[in-house]
Amino acid sequence: MPLSIVRHDITTMKVNAIVNAANTRLQMGGGVCGAIFKAAGADKLQAACDKLSPIKTGDAVVTPGFRLPARFIIHTAGPVYQGGQSGEEELLRACYRNSLRLALINNCKSIAFPLISSGIYGYPKSEALGVATAEILAFLNKHDMEIYQVVFDKEAFAASQKLLSDVKSYVDAHYVDLQLHFPRRQLLEVEAQALEEADFPRHYAPAAKARDEAAPSYGLEDLVGRLDEPFSQTLLRLIDAKGMDDVSVYKRANLSRKLFSKIRIGKGYTPSKRTAIALAIALELTLDETQDLLQRAGYALSRSQKLDVIVEYFILERDYNIFRINEVLFEYDQPLLGG
Repeated sequence: MPLSIVRHDITTMKVNAIVNAANTRLQMGGGVCGAIFKAAGADKLQAACDKLSPIKTGDAVVTPGFRLPARFIIHTAGPVYQGGQSGEEELLRACYRNSLRLALINNCKSIAFPLISSGIYGYPKSEALGVATAEILAFLNKHDMEIYQVVFDKEAFAASQKLLSDVKSYVDAHYVDLQLHFPRRQLLEVEAQALEEADFPRHYAPAAKARDEAAPSYGLEDLVGRLDEPFSQTLLRLIDAKGMDDVSVYKRANLSRKLFSKIRIGKGYTPSKRTAIALAIALELTLDETQDLLQRAGYALSRSQKLDVIVEYFILERDYNIFRINEVLFEYDQPLLGG
């Protein structure tokens, strides 16, 4: 997928370029910088950096990756955080813009970033991740590249505590652990009636709120019920009905252009469930419309899958920002949407 948030050792990532959170003198430091120097070969990397130093805060330069799996190391000097009133945000944005520009010039198809300035430079991690995501998405609106934002812990998580609290409440109320609550057999009529009277959430039955009666119809009712229509044809109908174009849809869905082309052409290709959900989010479908689209690929949202329950929450709230959804999924250690 074009943008992924991962917990990983950046020095082992098999991408075209990794970014080093450097100092302006391009000297081997501690933290991520020190790890990159050691993994690449400190002597050779330092010799290459000495030819390019010093640089200004926000600037970026490129060296070979030497012993790293990555072909290039892009070095950028992030700002020292001084309370946020000294131009730190714009300097941090410049780090990402200039690094991505160098990646583009060097024909990189993939790049991995650390969370620049969030270590000893003191930039609040959640704010640093917000800046990084905004600049990366702005770049992806114009260019195609696989970009990884590498974080080492959940302290960098950018979603608000209120959002997390609201999602947790919804998950607690609707997620059904089949191993704890249901034997693997058909419920007897008396059991089903008792559960219904108790208002106990059943994984195979949508809650009343899930009907989303207040949601606008978008004039898509005629699409529901075409059970013999393949996924790709339904997708194209929905794109037209929404007045969208292919590019905006696959970017909003966090999909690569190559994958979207495979889905669009059809010819028996079935996308993964997470990809199908991502397209439903991009199209801003209601819950019923989402279920209908998923059915064309042989899937359904289930109350026994935590990812599905989280997605259901966002659909009912009409919050279709896939990157905010992915931040919450990341917090819950769930796979991210896209492809």
